[in-house]
Amino acid sequence: MLTSWSLGAQQLLHYSAAQVMGRPAAELLAGPLPETARLRLAASEGWIASVALRHHDHGRATCTLRALPLATGDGRTGWLLEATSAREAGGGADRDGEDRLLRWAFDQVPFVLGVFDTRGRLVRINRRFERNAKTTNEELRGLRLSEALHGPVFEADQAIVERVIATGEPEHVERYVHLPGEGRAHAWGTDLSPLLDSAGLVHGALLSALDHTEQDTARSRLALLNQASEHIGSSLDVTRTAQELADVAVSGYADVVSVDLLEAVLHGEEPPPIPAVGPLPLRRTAARSTVEPALETGQVADYPVDSPPARCLLTGRGSVHLPTDPEITGWLAQDPVRAAWVREYRPHSFVIAPLRARGTHLGVVVFTRLAESAPPFDPADLEIAEELAGRAAVCIDNARRYTREYCTALALQESLLPQRLPEQAAVETASRYLPAGTQAGVGGDWFDVIPLSGARVALVVGDVVGHGIHASAAMGRLRTAMRTLADVDVPPDELLSHLDDLVIRLSGTGLEDIPGDVGATCLYAVYDPVSRTCSMASAGHPPPALVTPDGNVRLLDLPPGPPLGLGGLPFESLELDVPEGSLLALYTDGLIEAGHRDVDEGLQALSTVLADCGASLETTCDTVLHAMLDGQPADDIALLVARTRALDAGSVAIWDLRDDPVVVGQARAQISDQLRAWGLEELTFVTELVASELVTNAIRYAAPPIQLRLIRDRSLICEVSDASSTSPHLRRARTMDEGGRGLMLVARLTEAWGTRYTGTGKTIWTEQTILRRNS
Repeated sequence: MLTSWSLGAQQLLHYSAAQVMGRPAAELLAGPLPETARLRLAASEGWIASVALRHHDHGRATCTLRALPLATGDGRTGWLLEATSAREAGGGADRDGEDRLLRWAFDQVPFVLGVFDTRGRLVRINRRFERNAKTTNEELRGLRLSEALHGPVFEADQAIVERVIATGEPEHVERYVHLPGEGRAHAWGTDLSPLLDSAGLVHGALLSALDHTEQDTARSRLALLNQASEHIGSSLDVTRTAQELADVAVSGYADVVSVDLLEAVLHGEEPPPIPAVGPLPLRRTAARSTVEPALETGQVADYPVDSPPARCLLTGRGSVHLPTDPEITGWLAQDPVRAAWVREYRPHSFVIAPLRARGTHLGVVVFTRLAESAPPFDPADLEIAEELAGRAAVCIDNARRYTREYCTALALQESLLPQRLPEQAAVETASRYLPAGTQAGVGGDWFDVIPLSGARVALVVGDVVGHGIHASAAMGRLRTAMRTLADVDVPPDELLSHLDDLVIRLSGTGLEDIPGDVGATCLYAVYDPVSRTCSMASAGHPPPALVTPDGNVRLLDLPPGPPLGLGGLPFESLELDVPEGSLLALYTDGLIEAGHRDVDEGLQALSTVLADCGASLETTCDTVLHAMLDGQPADDIALLVARTRALDAGSVAIWDLRDDPVVVGQARAQISDQLRAWGLEELTFVTELVASELVTNAIRYAAPPIQLRLIRDRSLICEVSDASSTSPHLRRARTMDEGGRGLMLVARLTEAWGTRYTGTGKTIWTEQTILRRNS
């Protein structure tokens, strides 16, 4: 019941207080309350709604009615009702102006807008929606979105609309959508929001979609450049780097990418100037395509001088083309293979960019788009293409320069290593050298087989720290120095000490062209087929493996020695008996550390492989490398295997001589008898003369004991040993001198002669060639 009536209420509806006091307020309604108002009224909650009230003259007054609950003393709820007419709220003219502004805003916002009722049907769309969907508001009103626009994406959007209406929760979705009024798919960000009244009840849904294709394209381009920075140039291999460019560019930028390089680039050489006349030959180095390519990787194509790729490489400027451009049609007219490819796959645009770095022309890259949904290339795409090509060109040029250095270092390395192992009787040998992959570069690994006096042989393997030309040059110096020291015939531990001093001098003079410190590891072993012993010393090198004839494999426990170049620490030798037919395996650390193994695992794997190797040394080398490697080695690998031989007792004659000139004649007789037994009578005269001179010198100038030894090997070896460390030397005798011509005769009559020192004295040796008789 109305208990109070204000003057404003009387002016609004023209009822006096006496006419309405005590009557139900509902009698003033000209229509039912909105559902939300009834619900809040029942819950004794405040509400506001637009209602129609009865006017005194039986008309209707549209008002905004606000109801506020009031507490009463008897526990019931009273209500304060405030009504404002539409004209009082803003005036009729103003309200019409607001309506026009709202209509204009709805139609002119840069969004696609669509309003749905509670059944999920379109009530109204704005002009942007009409333009993009190529329809009108009248045609779509009352239709579901999936009925107005056909396709799975619109069915999915309709399902979202209905879910938003049912749950009252907004949803956001981003996707590429091809609307009927657009030539291609655009990137849309779509928000679907429920339309709620003041009570929070859903009365429909609003679809608002923003075309952010330009922003998405910009983000994609930045992502592409970022991806290029991460993935292009992961190696120092020209071909792989070119392929990385092709792989990156196909990811969201082009459908077909081809990289063609000048032939010189692939070989690490400086490319020649680009000819202004005649065809330009380029090799297809890398390609990535969603369809069959026009040219297979590895093929060489001749580009006419007026073709876009040739002109691009000549001028250093990129270009964008359509298939109908005169430059493209003229090029295809001279290239039937590409013309057939264009007819079959119908590309709609091309970008051609030069690969150029540090003023050097390397090649070209061609980007092609086939998909109809993708826009044709534009100037902005050309900038991206040139940026991609520029980054890739620097990486390709780095790889080219490294390839040149790698090939130079490899050639130097191969020239410094023995081209073939020398023939000698002490051991049978085989070897392998594998350079590291181009990422690491050629290192300083080396091996050598050095014949020594007394039918002995030196086996050497070493590893210089570092990679590249400098490591190869350092290796060459060490190998030369080692051969020189081996000619002096010093023991292994003493030889490594001299070599250590040399490395220290190379590192410390400050005048060498090798940057930084020079360091190396080395293993030096000397095998004597007469005594069947092997003496060896190590300078920080992995231990050799010994495989005895019974198949037992043993990693020799050498006294530890420091790497070459540290100085101040001694080297020690190990001497052991080696049965005839044993296998010695010397190697560098690249073999046992290959395949991401640690040293202990590598040594165990090597022992296992050597235990199962056959009789052929060449097969042994191949088997070891195959078992130990799982691809291109990360470090250089040098492998030297040697099977020991022994000289039987019948090939060696030894006489211990007294310190008495009388024994010289006896020695000549013994030599004559022995050479006759060996069938070498033709060497008797020279051998007797040489032995007489050496024995006489030992008796006259040296100290006992004195020993004479003959060895029949590939040559005839005559040795005289004594207990003196004084070295004889050649000198020029004057005309009237009675002596001084002995060693001159020895040098003239033999193929070679020399001196080696032992722990108890020295040995002077000579060698004579044994003429092989035809059987």
